[in-house]
Amino acid sequence: MTDTAANSGAGKPNLGRFGSFGRGVTPAQAKEIESLGYGAVWVGGSPPAALAWVEPILEATTTLQVATGIVNIWSAPAKPVADSFHRIDKAYPGRFLLGIGVGHAEVVTEYRRPYDALVSYLDRLDEYGVPANRRVVAALGPRVLKLSAQRSAGAHPYLTTPEHTARARELLGPSAFLAPEHKVVLTTDAERARAVGRKALGIYFNLANYRNNWKRLGFTDDDITAPGSDRLVDAVVAYGSTDTIAARLTEHLHAGADHVPVQVLTGADQLVPALAELAGALGLETAMRR
Repeated sequence: MTDTAANSGAGKPNLGRFGSFGRGVTPAQAKEIESLGYGAVWVGGSPPAALAWVEPILEATTTLQVATGIVNIWSAPAKPVADSFHRIDKAYPGRFLLGIGVGHAEVVTEYRRPYDALVSYLDRLDEYGVPANRRVVAALGPRVLKLSAQRSAGAHPYLTTPEHTARARELLGPSAFLAPEHKVVLTTDAERARAVGRKALGIYFNLANYRNNWKRLGFTDDDITAPGSDRLVDAVVAYGSTDTIAARLTEHLHAGADHVPVQVLTGADQLVPALAELAGALGLETAMRR
């Protein structure tokens, strides 16, 4: 199958400058997140193909978009995922963005030739009528970044830096969508922030795709060996005053990102208060009042 032009006639997805990233969010939380001026909620993990949790969030909100970060191509077959996309998009047109990815060889037993498997999955999404401009691909390395621009709206990198965002933009070109996730700890205590960050990063030190990407960014084996160097943790986890954190997140926008999903490392009950504390520094409250 020939490559699909991701943005022909449709333009980039518009999720605003910042969104919230997490393992889950309730409809009530989503409503509050929307009221703060965030443009989207990204739900991480590898959700089942039914995506039954999406509509309650969209029903509770008005303009907020929902994105998956990401549906795993090995555990969620393309046909039921496409059926879910069409069900959601029919009820809430243009408010759902399907993020897909290949996951990790270390945790997927059938993990073989991941690039070819991803191309095949995108072919099936084409066959089942999922528009290229309403899907994004989890991408870190150059080959998959280029594929994401050719076969989807663009890329959703995870655990990267503004330097990676700049490189990704060069590879993607100007018309593709780019939404790098970044982690946040709302504290000015560097040791506490690094401790929280290291706990969140624990599993990723054992995953080759993240290790390889960090090495491409110039980190050493010592940096990326658990528990990770201060240099690495400081690069992928923003902390400090809200203004300092906002400045770090905004670096991604200056480097070429269209949208930054913000993962606040806090308990679920503190998610909305943390996002509220950060919203003013990000300029979201001002944007909301316009």
